[in-house]
Amino acid sequence: MTETTALMAGKKGLIMGLANDKSIAWGIAQALNAQGAQLAISYQNEALEKRVQPLAAQLDKEPLLIKCDVSDSASVEACFKELGDKWGKIDFLVHAIAFSDKNQLKGRTIDTTRDNFRMTMDISCFSFLEACKYASPIMNEGGAIVTLTYMGSERVLPNYNIMGVAKAALEASVRYAANDMGAQGVRVNAVSAGPIKTLAASGIGDFRKILHWNELNAPLRRNVTQEEVGMAVMALLSPCGSGISGEVIHVDCGYHTVGMLALDNAKETAALLME
Repeated sequence: MTETTALMAGKKGLIMGLANDKSIAWGIAQALNAQGAQLAISYQNEALEKRVQPLAAQLDKEPLLIKCDVSDSASVEACFKELGDKWGKIDFLVHAIAFSDKNQLKGRTIDTTRDNFRMTMDISCFSFLEACKYASPIMNEGGAIVTLTYMGSERVLPNYNIMGVAKAALEASVRYAANDMGAQGVRVNAVSAGPIKTLAASGIGDFRKILHWNELNAPLRRNVTQEEVGMAVMALLSPCGSGISGEVIHVDCGYHTVGMLALDNAKETAALLME
């Protein structure tokens, strides 16, 4: 039997948005690490650097840690310049960054303030486009980019509000970036993950109910795991995804396909509404 070569052996790339071991980005980092990739990890500030360092120490190859505050274009440009100076070229980029004022992720979406709309779109959508822009000159042909989205971009979900609008813009950006970067042989996609207990999710009201609702009504009758999302992203970044670009891939145990309550769990689902 011949030894199987790791899917990401010899590949280098950057993960943006790793906050802690509950982050979807950590599941992605572990999947890429398991398949032989060399990682760089960006962090916003010193406080987040301290969170990332112990995670970085768990990876097989010591990752490159780079400061990058996506609210500052100069910081984003400097991040990719440092990456290019140290590695020359990269093969992949993972964008796992989103933010909105949690106090405005409730009530009416139309009550979102102008300042919060701008900030939410800036951090959650524009940062992706800008990352693509600065990654473009150092991205190898055959490279790939993946960002993370959520079904709140397609359907109205409670307490997701303006973040759903930002994710819809992000998904449109994926299609346009895929067209732009396809000319240099780079693929761009998004993964729409089901609900997972992350730091970002903690800002969404009634998130526990959302998790249980999905568990009861998804075709697989469970929630997706951090590891499953990580493997899906890794596959898109690897040669397995060589013909896929401009897509939004749902990794949510099939929940996005459902049009009504699962009848076998209808009573338990209804009980959630009474809590």
